[in-house]
Amino acid sequence: MSEAPTPPEGPLSAQLLRDVVDRAVRVRHELARRSRVSDSELSALEHLVREPMGPAELARLLEVSTAASTGVVDRLQTKGHVQREPHAEDRRRTVVTLTDSGRAEILGHLMPMFEALRALDADLDDTERAVVARYLRGAAAAFETVTGPPPAPRPTT
Repeated sequence: MSEAPTPPEGPLSAQLLRDVVDRAVRVRHELARRSRVSDSELSALEHLVREPMGPAELARLLEVSTAASTGVVDRLQTKGHVQREPHAEDRRRTVVTLTDSGRAEILGHLMPMFEALRALDADLDDTERAVVARYLRGAAAAFETVTGPPPAPRPTT
């Protein structure tokens, strides 16, 4: 019986990236725990913190059915984190928006991390920042060899 392959140690940069990814997963779990939301609800909030969107668009970004997305929105609305509003141009449609309490719930937990990352970025010069950006873009592309690209946002009309 052969043993399962073990991942290569790789260069220090790969080891450090693996550590960052592990910590990012821990941040997501901790944020969901503190906010008392499921992983799907947290993903929805992460999309909605960027911009309001319709339930169908949210379903596409979450990669779930519209029925599942409706359930996510219902639960978030019950918790006071989102609200449904009529679409500005098409009254038959609705738009899901993050409430002030929803934004405060998510960003309140993350602000210390964001501030630490801003300070870290401020300590880099432009050349260092360009190297880090190139590495992170390459790492994201490497991840996509497993996941495929993320769903592209629909163009706004």
